[in-house]
Amino acid sequence: MSTSQYAVTDPHDGNVVETYPTADASDVSRALDAVSSAYKSWSRTTSVADRAALMKRASELFSERTDELAAIIEREMGKPTAECVEEVEFSAAILGYYADNGTEFLKDEPIDLLDGEGSALIRRFPIGPLLGIMPWNFPYYQVARFAGPNLVAGNTIILKHAPQCPESAAAIAQIFSEAGFPEGAYVNLNATNEQCADIIADPRLQGVSLTGSERAGSAVAEIAGRNLKKVVLELGGSDPFILLSTDDMDATVQAAVEARAYNTGQACNAGKRFIVADGLYDEFVTAFTEKMKETSGASPLSSVAARDNLASQVDEAVSGGATFVGSENDDVDANGAYYPAGVLTGVTKDNPAYYQELFGPVAMVFKVGSEEEAVELANDTPFGLGSYVFTTDSEQAERIANQLEVGMVFVNGVGADGVELPFGGVKRSGFGRELGRYAIEEFLNKKLIRVIE
Repeated sequence: MSTSQYAVTDPHDGNVVETYPTADASDVSRALDAVSSAYKSWSRTTSVADRAALMKRASELFSERTDELAAIIEREMGKPTAECVEEVEFSAAILGYYADNGTEFLKDEPIDLLDGEGSALIRRFPIGPLLGIMPWNFPYYQVARFAGPNLVAGNTIILKHAPQCPESAAAIAQIFSEAGFPEGAYVNLNATNEQCADIIADPRLQGVSLTGSERAGSAVAEIAGRNLKKVVLELGGSDPFILLSTDDMDATVQAAVEARAYNTGQACNAGKRFIVADGLYDEFVTAFTEKMKETSGASPLSSVAARDNLASQVDEAVSGGATFVGSENDDVDANGAYYPAGVLTGVTKDNPAYYQELFGPVAMVFKVGSEEEAVELANDTPFGLGSYVFTTDSEQAERIANQLEVGMVFVNGVGADGVELPFGGVKRSGFGRELGRYAIEEFLNKKLIRVIE
């Protein structure tokens, strides 16, 4: 695994705003010492209520600093201002959710004994120091959904953020410190990939959570497995957006654009493959393409490297026989990470793009002749994260939802994520869940206590 260079590079123009030092061996050693030492007191001498109170204050600080925090991630990865604000607000809500519900989620769970006298229960305890490896596409949200439940549970955290997000990473650490979390409860570390491998292998570390690419997930899972560490992986997605019927094509097309273009198309659970009934296909493609083209140039991708990778994928798709219709915008800075939003059609199964995840504002649209064909095409992917089903037939929606090989199904709506809704997938999209009550269960010792009277 290669080393990392931590720097804020504005994707609007490609200029380096500020560089940050990468951790050295002594920084890694101090981080491990800090989380290990803090865990002993943090987990044993503080109550869930105490930890939840600190998390509540962290949530409040996020809200109080919304504009400041939003400006940071706009510099780091080019997200539109309004979406930056939304992300900060959602992150605050996530932290508040675990502050408000942690005591309930972590309470004792009695077990009804089938025979014998006495009692039995499950009591939930933290397992120890954890490593979080987070991506650049949602710099606050990704951290909040990992740190929120695990700090309330009593685990301690080393957080390795993406190399292009050092400013937001430092801001998060500052908030937890100001909220009153003790030294070592949450440690930000600008680590290299090689250093992360060493941290995972360290006997003091008890688990690792990664949100990122398949390649990164495979590497982390291999190291974690070799060292018998619990791991949660939230990886890529090529989510299907299935349209079989509608009584409002304009609203459906708008939902499709939002599913594909939010965060400039850089979301693992974005709608990426649009599977449309043949009777609606021509109308949908025409309207969808025009709407997608209107989003072009609104914001850049996260980096020039991300732009170049998407461009290469689209070029390969076209060389393989597909057609791309996109909008060129001459007003944007050529040095920035802009890529024209648009639509790929005619992507056949032998096309290189068919099984790829396109991380940017480019949609693939497919025509199907039946419900069965739609489900077959939707499941014909190595990924299994989320999905969207649009139909006026509620029974059909339920049939399809039951057959899709995914972790999440949203019927007749997009952008319906919530702090209480578990997030995660199957197949090569990873395993484990974040958000909701299931997130706080991932890194716990569910200890059986059996009393015989």
